[in-house]
Amino acid sequence: MSKRSLHLIVVLCGIAVWLAGRAAAQDLQSDLRKFTETAAVAGDESSLAAEIRKQLPKKLTARTDNVGNVFVTVGSGTPHRVIVAPMDEAGYVVSGITPDGFLRVQRLLQTAPNPVFDILHTAQPILIHTRKGKWVPGVFAGLSTHLQTARVNPPRPNNLDDVYIDIGATSAAEVRQAGVDLLDPLVLERQVYDIGFGRLTGTAIGDRFGCAALVELLRHLDESKIKGTLTVAFVTQQGVGARGLERLSEEIHADEMIYVGRLLPRRATPARGNQAAVPARFPERVPGEGAVVAVSDAEAPWPAVPALLKEFAGANQIKMTADFSAPLPRGRRAAAGTDPSGAGEAAPPSTIPTRFAHLSIPTRYPATPAELIDFSDLDNLVRLLEAYAQGSAAPPQKLVDKEVRAPALPERPKTAPSATTILAALVEQYGMSTRETAVRETVARLLPVWAKPETDAAGNLILHLGGPTTGKKTPHIAFVAHTDELGYTVRSINEDGTVTVQSVGGGITEFFAGHTILIHTGGGIRAGIMELPKGWEQPGFEWPRPTAAQAQAAADAPTAPSPTPTPWRVETGAHSAEEVAKLGIKVGDWITIPKKYRRLFGTRANGRSFDDRVGCTSLIAAVWALGPSLPGRDVTFIWSTQEEIGLRGALAVVRALAAKNRAPDYVFAVDTFVSSDSPLESKRFADAQIGKGFVARAVDNSSITPRPLVDRLVQMARTAGIPIQYGVTGGGNDGSVFVRYGSIDIGLGWPLRYSHSPGEVIDTRDVEALGHIVALLSRSW
Repeated sequence: MSKRSLHLIVVLCGIAVWLAGRAAAQDLQSDLRKFTETAAVAGDESSLAAEIRKQLPKKLTARTDNVGNVFVTVGSGTPHRVIVAPMDEAGYVVSGITPDGFLRVQRLLQTAPNPVFDILHTAQPILIHTRKGKWVPGVFAGLSTHLQTARVNPPRPNNLDDVYIDIGATSAAEVRQAGVDLLDPLVLERQVYDIGFGRLTGTAIGDRFGCAALVELLRHLDESKIKGTLTVAFVTQQGVGARGLERLSEEIHADEMIYVGRLLPRRATPARGNQAAVPARFPERVPGEGAVVAVSDAEAPWPAVPALLKEFAGANQIKMTADFSAPLPRGRRAAAGTDPSGAGEAAPPSTIPTRFAHLSIPTRYPATPAELIDFSDLDNLVRLLEAYAQGSAAPPQKLVDKEVRAPALPERPKTAPSATTILAALVEQYGMSTRETAVRETVARLLPVWAKPETDAAGNLILHLGGPTTGKKTPHIAFVAHTDELGYTVRSINEDGTVTVQSVGGGITEFFAGHTILIHTGGGIRAGIMELPKGWEQPGFEWPRPTAAQAQAAADAPTAPSPTPTPWRVETGAHSAEEVAKLGIKVGDWITIPKKYRRLFGTRANGRSFDDRVGCTSLIAAVWALGPSLPGRDVTFIWSTQEEIGLRGALAVVRALAAKNRAPDYVFAVDTFVSSDSPLESKRFADAQIGKGFVARAVDNSSITPRPLVDRLVQMARTAGIPIQYGVTGGGNDGSVFVRYGSIDIGLGWPLRYSHSPGEVIDTRDVEALGHIVALLSRSW
C-alpha cells in the first residue's frame, strides 16, 4: 500500500471518529433539550417516560412497573448494580375552578423547593396536561404595573391563596370544554437556551440531566464489558416521598446503587429538646467544575462507592469534585393496623444499599426557570458512569452551539390580512425603546402596497391619507400607536463575565429576574439570565422593593423608567470581561425577553408587548379598510417610537406638524387600557372586561378627555354596532403631548390583563373592534 493511500485512510478514520464524537454530542445534547422541554410533574411522568423509551437502543428491552418507573437490565449474576435517575419535577395541579373560569392550584412538591419558586411563576406562560394528553396553554395571573400605585396590601405572589391560572375561559363550563379539569398538572412553558461557552439554561434542566446521562450511557453500553448485572432505571415521584425509588428497591435488591440527580440543600431546623439547631446549607460547586459526588458533613474519608468513582475519574482523566448534599428524600408508608388518624407508627422506607453514591453536576439557580448547567460537566458525568459500568469511557464531547434567531420579517400581503395575522407578526418582533427598526419594518410590510409611509428622524412611521379641502374646514385627525416595548440596556461589563443592566421602560422585576433573557448584539442574539437578588435561596427571603420615595417618583412620572432598589445583572455564560467581548456583547446592547403569540381558549390570546402592538394592528387594519382614496378627509396615521421612555417619538411628530401649522385638531391615542379584569386587582377603577369591546380611555395619568367627546364617541360606536366600554385607568398616552400644541386628546384602547408582563392576555374581538372604530372615525369624526 502506498504512503499516499495509507495517509488517506488515516485521514478518513480521523474524520469518522470526529463525526462519531459529534453525533454522540448531538445525541446527548438533543436528549437533554427534548427531556427538559417535556414536562413531568410528579405523578404525571408518562410523556417523559415515552420520550425516554423512544431514545433507548432498540436492542434493549425496557420494562415499566405499576408506578411508571422505566428500567433496563443487562448482564447476569452478581454483583447487581443499579444506576437511577428521577424523572419528575416540581409543579402544580389544578385544585379548583372558579365560576368565572380561573383555575386554582396546589403545588407538587407541597413545600416549595426554594423561597422564590411561586414568585417566578407569576405572569408567565404555562402548559396544562389534560387527561386526553393535550397540552392546553395558559398563564399565571400577575399584577398589572400601572394599577399598583397607592395600593396598600396587594396580593402576594408567593402565597398560593393569591395564585390564579388564566386559560382564556369565561366560565367553569368553558374550562371543561377546553379539556381541563381538577388534578390536571401544569408547568411553565420552557425552552433550553445556549448562553455561551458551553452553558445551557432552561426550566427543569436540573431535573433532566440525569435522564439524558443514563440514556447516553445505554446508547453506548458494551454489554460484553458488564460484570454481573446492571439495571439502569428512570424513576417517578422522587420529589414526593421517593415513591418510584421505593418501588424499584422492592423489585430489585441491589448490591450497589448510584443515584444521578440534582444536589439537595439542607433546610434549617430549630432546636428541639436535646437536639441542637441545624443551620441551612447549600451546595457550593459552580458550573464548569466537573461531575460531582455528594458528601455529607461527616463523610471523611469517602465511603466505598464514592472512593471507587474517584479512582475511575483519575484513571480516565475525568473532571470530578465533591460537594455537600442533603440525604435523598425517603418515603414513610403507613404500617398495617396503625391508627387511621395517622397517630400510629409508620413503616420504615425500603432499604437503599450500603454501597451507595449520589452523583450530580453543579447547577446555578436550582429549581428556577433560569437553572444553569455546563455541558462539559454533563459530559464528565456520562464518561464517569461509562467507566463505572464497563471499565472504560468514551472521548470527551463538546456542545454544538444552537444560536437564537431573530424572527423573519413577514411577506407583504396581497389582500387584507386578519387582525390576528397582523398582531401575531408584530408581537413576535423585538423592539425595545430606541431599537424599534424591526417593528417599524414589519408595520411597513403589513400595509397595503399602495401605502407609502415615511420615516422621520425620530424613527416614527407616518402615513397621510386625504388632505384639506379647498374652501371647507376639514378637521385634521391623527391616530398614534407606539411600536416600542420594555427592555434593558447593558450599562457596564463586569470582570466576572456578568453585565450590569439598566431598566428601559419599567416593569415588575419578578417577571424578568430569574428567567432567560435575550441580548441583542451587533452580531445577532445571545441568550442570558437575569440574575436573582442576593439571598434568594435563603429562608425568609423577601423580594427587594423600591423605597417609598422611588415609588412616589414613579407615580409622578408614569412614563419614566420604573425605579429599582438595586442594579440588576445578567449572566452571559462568560467567565471574564474578555470572554464577554468574545461573545460580541458591548455596552449599549439591548435586552428583551423571549416571547411568542399564543392562542388561548376561544378568542383569547397571550403574548408579550400587546402594549402597544394591538394599537399598531388597529391602525394597519383601518388603512386596509379605508383604501387609498379618502376624499374630504384629512387623516394622519403615526406609528410612534419611544413611548415607554417619555413619549419622545410622538413629541417629535407633533413639533414637526406644529411648525408647519399642521398640528391635528384631534388626536386619537391608541394604547392599552390596563384592565382590572383579574382576580388579583381591585375593581375600584380600570374595570373594563376583555372581550366586551374597545375602550374609550377617558381618564389616565396623563390626560382627561372632555366628557361630551366621550359621549359622542360612545354614541358613534353604538350606532355602528361596534362594542365599546369607557372608564378610568393608569399610565400615560402619546396623545397627551399633542395637547400643548392645540390638539384634543381622545384616548382609545383595549382591555389588557397583566400589563407589562410575559403573561399579557387579550381578547381578539377587542382588537377587531378597535380596527373598526379607527376606520369609522377616519371617515366620520
